[in-house]
Amino acid sequence: MISKNLILETARTTIDIERKALQNLQNSIGKDFVAAVEAIYKSDGRLVLTGIGKSAIVAQKITATLNSTGSPSIFMHAADAIHGDLGMIQPNDIVMCLSKSGETSEIKVLVPLLKQLGNPLIGMTARADSFLGTQANFTLLTPIEKEADPNNLAPTASTTAQMALGDAMATSLLAVKGFSPGDFAQFHPGGTLGKQMYLRVSNLYPQNEKPGIGPEASIRETILEMTSKRLGCTLVLEEESICGIITDGDLRRMLEREKETGHLTARDIMSPAPKTIDPDALAIKALEMMRQGSITQLVVASEGRYLGVIHLHDLIREGLV
Repeated sequence: MISKNLILETARTTIDIERKALQNLQNSIGKDFVAAVEAIYKSDGRLVLTGIGKSAIVAQKITATLNSTGSPSIFMHAADAIHGDLGMIQPNDIVMCLSKSGETSEIKVLVPLLKQLGNPLIGMTARADSFLGTQANFTLLTPIEKEADPNNLAPTASTTAQMALGDAMATSLLAVKGFSPGDFAQFHPGGTLGKQMYLRVSNLYPQNEKPGIGPEASIRETILEMTSKRLGCTLVLEEESICGIITDGDLRRMLEREKETGHLTARDIMSPAPKTIDPDALAIKALEMMRQGSITQLVVASEGRYLGVIHLHDLIREGLV
């Protein structure tokens, strides 16, 4: 029978071991880390990350993080490097090699070749006295007491430390460069985060119809306009000036309140002073306003001039909801 206590105890022990590894890592960051970040910042080339085994997987993640935050990087597998992929390293590139032991056979073959090329070498290792640690121009230590698995074999705490140090490097470079949310959006144009930074109301509302009626329009005319424009509302306009808005909710409330509707006009049931948004506003701002007002559409207007309507469905379609 599976022991629930064993599962909980093992999981908590794992997290505790990795927490201690991160504490040790925090204390190990020093002048070599600063020098490495400065070298990458000043470099006209790329950062080439390499490793073997699980370290190679971590190197790929760090590469992706660096690229997404504006630091050009590529991944080169250590095993492939010694079989031809060294050609991807350019003269201005900096190389960062990840290896817990710093003593694997591939690393011992690769490091002398990298030194021969003359590119600066950053070594990320748990042992300062390892082959990688002593050969690197900058040594970034990831000291761990033990791995988190019960046998002290599977890369767990060591890869956690490597990942965290890679993140620390990326965020340090981000801070030095003054990387802004707008810069982030530039590198993530297809994602939701990117859209939050660049997608504007003006990119969305023109595809919608532009419902509008006069204040003396009948209820029948009002319903027909709302139905044909399919936005669940219509603006009430007088000489292009916005008098109010009529929504599906206004119609329902009218029917609950009035037994006879033949004598009513748009002016009688409209809600005055509808919420408006500027076309240059970010689409995410429109979503915030809709949520705050518990509404599904906003009037797009500029200097009091009615331009159109943006609907919640527009934001859902773009993945902002």
